[in-house]
Amino acid sequence: MTWAFEDEARESVHRVIAERRDMRDGFLPDPVDDAVLTRVLAAAHAAPSVGLTQPWDFLIIRDAGRRERVRDLAERQRAAYAASLVAPRAARFDRLKVEAILEAPVNIAVTCDPTRGGRNPLGRRTQPKTAPYSVACAVQNLWLAARAEGLGVGWVSFFEERELAAELGLPTHLEIVAYLCVGHVREFPPAPKLALDGWARRRPLAWAVHHETYGRQGLPGEDTVNLIEQTVAAVRPPDQAAMRDARDHQARLTKPPGSLGALEEVSVRLAGLAGTCPPPIPEPAAVAIFAADHGVHAQGVTPWPQEVTAQMVANFLAGGAVVNAFAGQVGAEVSVVDIGVAADLEAAPGLLPRKVARGTADLTRGPAMTPGQTRRAVETGIEVARDLVSSGARCLITGDMGIANTTASAALVAAFTGLPAEDVTGRGTGIDDATYARKVAVVRTALGLHAPAIDRGDPLEILAAVGGLEHAALTGFLLGAAALRVPVVLDGVIAGAAALAAAALCPDAQAAWVAGHRSAEPGHSATVSHLGLRPLVDLELRLGEGTGALLALPLVQGAVRVLHEVATFDSAGVSDKPVPGE
Repeated sequence: MTWAFEDEARESVHRVIAERRDMRDGFLPDPVDDAVLTRVLAAAHAAPSVGLTQPWDFLIIRDAGRRERVRDLAERQRAAYAASLVAPRAARFDRLKVEAILEAPVNIAVTCDPTRGGRNPLGRRTQPKTAPYSVACAVQNLWLAARAEGLGVGWVSFFEERELAAELGLPTHLEIVAYLCVGHVREFPPAPKLALDGWARRRPLAWAVHHETYGRQGLPGEDTVNLIEQTVAAVRPPDQAAMRDARDHQARLTKPPGSLGALEEVSVRLAGLAGTCPPPIPEPAAVAIFAADHGVHAQGVTPWPQEVTAQMVANFLAGGAVVNAFAGQVGAEVSVVDIGVAADLEAAPGLLPRKVARGTADLTRGPAMTPGQTRRAVETGIEVARDLVSSGARCLITGDMGIANTTASAALVAAFTGLPAEDVTGRGTGIDDATYARKVAVVRTALGLHAPAIDRGDPLEILAAVGGLEHAALTGFLLGAAALRVPVVLDGVIAGAAALAAAALCPDAQAAWVAGHRSAEPGHSATVSHLGLRPLVDLELRLGEGTGALLALPLVQGAVRVLHEVATFDSAGVSDKPVPGE
């Protein structure tokens, strides 16, 4: 005996799930039939709840005056959220409609009563949050039933919860889980509106399914995925046809051919990356600062104490660093990834806690990382790139923080380019001659100790031997962006060292990278030369954090904007230069 539904019924269930939409506009003034609304509420009331406590209640609101007051509350919170956004995101958000409180004929506030179920409700002794979780199940039931009835539902979240509860006259022990706008609509869009509007992208199911342990990804029935190999396999060479189209278009623009110099080639490369001409304008941009500590700090390669790494992370999150100033100027969002800070960091907006280890081991005494740590860090970088792109970023910026990270960077650059230690080791944060000599000697010692691993040429083994956790994560970050065909603006020597590893793993990934600037660190010049990249800015910077890449970001965006906005000779009615012989 099978308890499965008949094919037609099963397909209907999956269809209503697939076609459910969060509706913000398109509501019709037609009233909702009471019988239909009752069926929808009955579906919500049939939801599962822990301990069968059914902690939900449904407050139906039709009064126009009350809805106007509720909308005023939402508008205040919308404005506050808009003020928190960087300029490109704010402009895009301004075009989004986020609620239909007045347009929809019915509003429903769905509440949670955490006291329901008696003194010790079944299933909530150790998991008290299951009360609002249960209410969320009721909301989903309501939403699906409404879609089956041809009704649109929009979930409004722009509220201060206690302020809304007071407006609705709720008892103080009730919590609002959802405020819903319900009614007939003109149509249901073919995909979520936020995806259609370019605000965010859906994550593929395969990214969200893990087997036995977190990180072993793959769909049921398929082999678990090696994330690094999967990402490398997803990288494609640049689209030559799109690049030809971009060059042809550049030649027809109202300017002398080649007059924009290196920016013309940037636009061509990004067209090849996107597979279309013109490519998408690379905004909004997101900076990911990968922070980690280094065991080689014990060798006295810098006068700065290791505690500065954690202190600077706090400064980034508070908005007080140079990277924050530059990011604010160009409208980029800053996130900090704790991939290996030696200290415990307090949770804060913008901090992504992804610690693989509390810093690396001393690379002069053995491998800096284990193979497992290296792989986890690379995979974390891939995941961060995926998350930022899924959240709407159209350009990624590399950032870094880690006291003594230029020492590990020099060792990586030497290992991948074959150059001697003295040619690729710089003064980092500004060290005296004695410290510099010691730093060169440390890099030389590390290269000698790990010569067998370097000679074998496995990029992951080289990263493990002499790299840092942020280098490994940046390697994954660069690969992840390339697989998603999203450009990355590289910062200085730390990002450059990671790019050498990423290029060794996947040469085609280089099509996604733009060298933002040339660092004053000698290892960075060696890196961009080895990769064949042309830095856009050369200001003798050596700060890191992503600062040089952020200064170059407007150049990258401008290069693409030319293809979108500059007129051709034909369209502008401007006479072109005569061709000899015509």
